[in-house]
Amino acid sequence: MRFDNENQNIAWCPGCGNFAILNALKQALEETDYANTQTVIVSGIGQAAKTPQYLKANCFNGLHGRTLPPATGIKASNKDLKVIATSGDGDIYGEGGNHFIHAIRRNPDITLLVFNNMVYGLTKGQASPTSKSDLINSAQPHGSASEPFNPIAVAIAQDISFVARTFCQNVEFTKNIILEALNHKGFSLVDILTPCVTFNKINTYKWFADNTYYLQDHDTSDRIKAFEAAINTEKMALGVFFKQDKVTFEENEANKQKTPLYKNQVNFEKLRELIDRHI
Repeated sequence: MRFDNENQNIAWCPGCGNFAILNALKQALEETDYANTQTVIVSGIGQAAKTPQYLKANCFNGLHGRTLPPATGIKASNKDLKVIATSGDGDIYGEGGNHFIHAIRRNPDITLLVFNNMVYGLTKGQASPTSKSDLINSAQPHGSASEPFNPIAVAIAQDISFVARTFCQNVEFTKNIILEALNHKGFSLVDILTPCVTFNKINTYKWFADNTYYLQDHDTSDRIKAFEAAINTEKMALGVFFKQDKVTFEENEANKQKTPLYKNQVNFEKLRELIDRHI
């Protein structure tokens, strides 16, 4: 497999759903014509953010909550790169929540995969933005006091280009959704439900199976129907909620560059003059 990094020991707990997501992502990438050298996997901090280390591609691992800014910058610097962001629900929807909202507004051609286990797994199980109110742990012994964040509803409200949700246990379905997101031009969000077998004893594989359903005969161009499915509190829908064609960040006239940034030549003489004027 072109993207299989056989030299890495995976540091996730046995039984973690992240293994299934990694396999689905590898399979999806293998069905594309992307070269390893033209693919960049970007992440922040967290268990899910370790993913780029386990793939044979270019990698950028940044700060907690700061996954999307470098991903956007990388794509803006070289629009020919395929940029994929992978991180957890805490990193993207918590610390990186503001970046998440504005990335949707800008619509860079980036695929964002969020490993949503409804808990902070790296820091021993604190409630994350997507945690249910009945999640009890050492940090929240009486449960979470906050309502869970609904990333799908927020994304649709922000008029996102592509948004979907999957459950990691169905690897084939997850692979197909990831592949569709990769092939979509524009900012694409795939929220992937995955159990944290060590720190989240409520949202287990069985819980996710019992509390999800697959969208059937759903019109992905109908934003209102997509929003109705997103705010369903009884069960969480799986599948593509909404997609549309939009001008990307790179295509926007204000951001067009005659020459890609990485090919621009630096005029050191003018740079020195500029620095000297402001010293």
